[in-house]
Amino acid sequence: MASNFWTSSHYKELKDPEEINVVHPLDAQRGISVEDFRLIKLHMSNYISKLAQHIKIRQRVVATAVTYMRRVYTRKSLTEYEPRLVAPTCLYLACKAEESVVHAKILVFYIKKLYADEKFRYEIKDILEMEMKILEALNFYLVVFHPYRSLPEFLQDSGISDTSMTHLTWFMICKQK
Repeated sequence: MASNFWTSSHYKELKDPEEINVVHPLDAQRGISVEDFRLIKLHMSNYISKLAQHIKIRQRVVATAVTYMRRVYTRKSLTEYEPRLVAPTCLYLACKAEESVVHAKILVFYIKKLYADEKFRYEIKDILEMEMKILEALNFYLVVFHPYRSLPEFLQDSGISDTSMTHLTWFMICKQK
């Protein structure tokens, strides 16, 4: 991975906001508006965060999972890839990519524990099958450049040593994802 965002492959793959908030034609046929699409992505991001909190997964992994999910839906439709399955699968894939391995069995256990609704009932094989589909949708491009390493350097360079200010900046980074 590049140590500088501006020279990284992540920067080269960035999309404009106009490209991100576009509803796939298949979704538009089903009546999904841009606002609906945005709300579904937000809901699924919260789903990933809630699941990760129960499993005790690092914030960096959660940010990677959300990034993967958003990348998938810039290429695929919600009708092709079920969001309630894509979200935990992106978390599973992000755990692997960020070397914070969580077994699919544990992920499925917590999904069932947190959501009694049948719509959220997935088995290990479903997660593993969707993992391959997500990898294909991402073109096996798993590099994500996070600001977590750079933040302490920026704070030090700016002369900020106040702990409350440091916590505030971390909070702002985590909420921007």
